[in-house]
Amino acid sequence: MKLLVRAVAVAAWISLTAYTAAATEITVSPNGEIGSLKQAINLAEKGDTITLLDGRYPEHNVVIDKPLTIRGRGKAVIDGEGKGYVLIVRADSVTIQDLEVHHAGTSFIEDYAGILVEKAHHARIENVRLVDNFFGIYLSEASGALIKDNYLTASGERETSSGNGIHLWYSKDTRIIGNRVLGHRDGIYFEFVSEVYLRDNLSENNLRYGLHFMFSDRCRYEQNTFRDNGAGVAVMYTEEVTMTNNRFERNWGSAAYGLLLKEIFDSRIENNLFDENSIGIYLEASNRNVIRHNDFIKNGWAVKIMANSMDNRFTENNFMGNTFEVATNSRQNFNEFNENYWSQYEGYDLDRDGVGDVPHRPVRLFSVLVERHPQALILLRSLLIDILDAAEKFMPLLTPETLVDTKPQMRKIQ
Repeated sequence: MKLLVRAVAVAAWISLTAYTAAATEITVSPNGEIGSLKQAINLAEKGDTITLLDGRYPEHNVVIDKPLTIRGRGKAVIDGEGKGYVLIVRADSVTIQDLEVHHAGTSFIEDYAGILVEKAHHARIENVRLVDNFFGIYLSEASGALIKDNYLTASGERETSSGNGIHLWYSKDTRIIGNRVLGHRDGIYFEFVSEVYLRDNLSENNLRYGLHFMFSDRCRYEQNTFRDNGAGVAVMYTEEVTMTNNRFERNWGSAAYGLLLKEIFDSRIENNLFDENSIGIYLEASNRNVIRHNDFIKNGWAVKIMANSMDNRFTENNFMGNTFEVATNSRQNFNEFNENYWSQYEGYDLDRDGVGDVPHRPVRLFSVLVERHPQALILLRSLLIDILDAAEKFMPLLTPETLVDTKPQMRKIQ
């Protein structure tokens, strides 16, 4: 039996060696003997490399049905001319790199994409420039993919006629690293995915969300920037998410958030920057999350937390220069705020231990009034509002009595 196993292993090694040794390079040029990518794919064997030389290749619905490396040299542009998909990957272990993909078609029925990876695994898409595609990169029922150092830009003016930059559906175990995405509906969109690692991406100037994901558990997001999008980042119906060292910047608008959490459970949001957003973090029906060591700077509302959110823990955060520190729609509080730094704290520290001697109440009476009557915001700087807020601190009637930080820090937390 052992001899049989060894023989099978040796045969597999010999087969792999022969397969690798047999790999060849096919060169494509606009005026050459091989003038199209489709022609090169038909000629190629498994494991071959196809190199597209500088030039424009007007092709669409190019199906890659064998493991190949497709790369550009110079400025090689595959132009779909708005006629459908551009590249369709239906084989495992396909690499696409160092070229440009332009002008996938626009449709209200089909999700046309610059690059579609469909039921294929271990795809590698690297250093590709995707320009004016309906969807940029679309993974459907794929796993083990690497999407790295790509530039995706589109010029859609309405959400209804725009697709997403990087879109994953029913996919898992994917790494998305170092991409720049702008001008799409959602910069990055996930639905029914798991074990995705997102790092060092910049998603900006997208029509709706910089990042939007639903039903996507056990994902990790690190060192990304979501800036100047229509509504920041939305996380919905998901659990066990980790978001660390990200930047949520300048997401302004009547329904704009740095980060929207809706029905999110058992997740960690740590060491992030929320800077100049309409709302830093908005929580609705979200439970048992840890929000720790974040900086909330110059937001309209640093945190809005709805009454149906419970057992969330806010600790060691810096709240600096926000118009409203915390707002809620209930007099009840089922969450913990402790050991945070609040720039609006007016207490004192007589024993010099770095902790305020009186609790801090981050919910202003005026924030309650604005929650019920948004038009009251026009009174923000009035003396009357300052007097009402001061009175509420001494005798809470409308603000949640138990939503207090009993250990407010006297100095910014480093």
